[in-house]
Amino acid sequence: MSIQKRFTAQDLERIKSAVRKAEERISGEILPVFVEKSDMYFVAFYRGFLAFAALTFLSIILFDRYSGYFEDLAVYDPMMIFLWVVMVGLLGALITRLAYPLRRLLIGRSELDRATRQRAENAFLEEEVFATRHRTGIMIFVSFFEREVIVMADRGISKVVEQKEWDKMVRGITENIRKGKVVEGMEAAILRSGEILLEKGFVKTKDDVNELRDDLRME
Repeated sequence: MSIQKRFTAQDLERIKSAVRKAEERISGEILPVFVEKSDMYFVAFYRGFLAFAALTFLSIILFDRYSGYFEDLAVYDPMMIFLWVVMVGLLGALITRLAYPLRRLLIGRSELDRATRQRAENAFLEEEVFATRHRTGIMIFVSFFEREVIVMADRGISKVVEQKEWDKMVRGITENIRKGKVVEGMEAAILRSGEILLEKGFVKTKDDVNELRDDLRME
């Protein structure tokens, strides 16, 4: 699914409004970032190909040995075996591309985590969340394919806000996403970010300027 198709214009406006509301009284900047997936994961297609190809080859061996099904067929023709293995392997690669649960299974949790963390760190730099005057930027990063949420706060905030606050926020967003309530989860997280900063003394000053536009990024 395209990332743009996940949200209506009303959804996007609700998230933007939450950012504006959260930043009304604080000196921090909050940036929501959504991506459909954090990597192309081409390795999953190769693994899908190999898994289906190996299963096909094993099936030919078992049927030939125990059922006699292939006795009158050209199963002993190496080219025929090769073609069957390759064709089913290609079908496996296609199925892997279309079936997200299978693709996630073939990739593995550790690789999904690594790719998501890397993409979040890249987004933090690309969107210049670090470029605020007092290093008070917060990025809420959501990657849908991996079903992962990462909250990254710049050093001006991270040195006074405990990690458990962000972990709790991540759990709340993730739970809402599982329920199909992405917008509700993001609204709550954005407003809670504003409350946390206010509690920690990041109060808006007279000379405060909006250093990151009140918008969300979709990649």
